[in-house]
Amino acid sequence: MLPLILLFVAILFFILSRRARESTGLPPGEVVYSDMGNAHGWGQPERPLFSQRRQLTGKPDYLVREAEGYIPVEVKSARTPAGGPYSAHIYQLAAYCALVTDTYGRRPTHGLIQYADQTLRVDYTPQLESELDNLLDEMRAEVETDPVTRSHNSSARCRSCGFKEQCGESLA
Repeated sequence: MLPLILLFVAILFFILSRRARESTGLPPGEVVYSDMGNAHGWGQPERPLFSQRRQLTGKPDYLVREAEGYIPVEVKSARTPAGGPYSAHIYQLAAYCALVTDTYGRRPTHGLIQYADQTLRVDYTPQLESELDNLLDEMRAEVETDPVTRSHNSSARCRSCGFKEQCGESLA
């Protein structure tokens, strides 16, 4: 009788854990990185990924190891925008794909944007990578030619800003 009860409990835990995993929107595979902190019981947030080649750093919400490699997952609390994902969301995910490529030496085939109502797959194509690199070049050129100006009145935002050293209007 005891083996039957233990088997039932094991099956019940398996079903509950599978439902919990599905509710996160994560694909099958091992979660090897999480920046979601204790909000989802994943522990402390990981260190940022860094690409020396691109001089880029970032923290994807999740990295899931699948058979083909690492898949970055970006979580958005809002519903999917009516016209599909915003270009900023796509480029953010592309940046995470580039970071995965440069950090782990394996290029992701895609990344996932998990909205409140659905999860969308974004293929990480050579064209998207090229667009990302062009955007990064444009952003760097803009920072070099135009002075950094403050767009808010929040000292807390200034303290955590990556441009506070270049900004002559810092509140921090």
